[in-house]
Amino acid sequence: MLKKPVYLDYHATTPVDPEVVEAMIPYFTSVFGNAASRNHSFGWSAESAVETARKQIADVIGANPKEIVFTSGATESNNLALRGVAEMYKSKGNHIIVGRTEHKAVLDTAKFLETQGFQITFLPVDEFGMVELSVLENAITEQTILISIMAANNEIGTINPMEEIGKLAKEKGIIFHSDAVQAIGKIPVDVQKWNVDLLSLTAHKIYGPKGIGALYIRRKSPRVRLSPIMFGGGHERGMRSGTLNVPGIVGFGKAAELVLKNLSTEPERLYKLRSRLHAGLLAKLDETKLNGHPVKRLPNNLNVSFAYVEGEALMMAIPDIAVSSGSACTSASLEPSYVLKAIGIGEELAHSSIRFGLGRFTTEEEIDFTIEKTVEAVNRLREMSPLYEMAKEGIDLKTVQWTAH
Repeated sequence: MLKKPVYLDYHATTPVDPEVVEAMIPYFTSVFGNAASRNHSFGWSAESAVETARKQIADVIGANPKEIVFTSGATESNNLALRGVAEMYKSKGNHIIVGRTEHKAVLDTAKFLETQGFQITFLPVDEFGMVELSVLENAITEQTILISIMAANNEIGTINPMEEIGKLAKEKGIIFHSDAVQAIGKIPVDVQKWNVDLLSLTAHKIYGPKGIGALYIRRKSPRVRLSPIMFGGGHERGMRSGTLNVPGIVGFGKAAELVLKNLSTEPERLYKLRSRLHAGLLAKLDETKLNGHPVKRLPNNLNVSFAYVEGEALMMAIPDIAVSSGSACTSASLEPSYVLKAIGIGEELAHSSIRFGLGRFTTEEEIDFTIEKTVEAVNRLREMSPLYEMAKEGIDLKTVQWTAH
């Protein structure tokens, strides 16, 4: 029996896995100690649980547990990585390179650093949203202290060439940070193979709780040092003060353990479901465009533009399916996604895009329901669109001169 509404917005957040909830419950009630209380068993039990989780998370990315610093989420991790490096290494240089399609947590932090006198290069990407090595290499200067490139894009699913970027950064002696939030659990992530020095993670994208994240900070070759952005108590080796969220950390650890357990089967299952969804839409609808790389993309991501249909209108026409659109609603206007603009998608097509994000609990039945309802809605909306009719009649809409009354 199909349960509605169908959730296909797994890039935004994921439901907490029942096994994760079960692992967390004791740490709200019986094991409630502060992990920094070193004088009694309540504190020791909490600290022990935190260290277990640190190892579980480190294991997912091929790191040492001592290289994991807990934060409140990926936004804080990204802030700590960029601002921490900028402050600590400003005597070495003032130039930072970030990808143009990064998450706002990276872009807005970079824009803040610009106001502090740092030179920021917002690196363009190719038509698939991928960073090109030659463009990156040309952007590097004597003053470059940090490169920040996401492992996989949250909107279009494109996976960046992480090993090559890491190799280049290491050769040049530049610190390499990656926001790997979307990659964990979908593709293998290895900080050694990637030569990454800083890596941002969050629990709520991998079926863990919200409000807990981590930053991997390399300890040797090179040892990366960061200036903290929060003070008070010197927790997490002085990198991030504040009482640790023990239940959240335990949940994050359990979620990471499940990721490792499912990594050999889950990406393949998601890929098959995603392919079924894409093929189903393509078979029944013309004038559709896949956004992002056709092959080097996350197995659970499908971002499609349906020409002559407003993304917002389409979302309203499929109320039983939770997806997101290529327009970001700001307080005053409806702007097309900056990611789609960065890969050269025109404004009209950008406004017509929908992101389908599949996950652990997505079923074949849900995919078939999504195909059926999306096709119905697109056809209905296109019937109401004179533009679609004109395009079908072979009229080049770019040459039409519209008159205002």
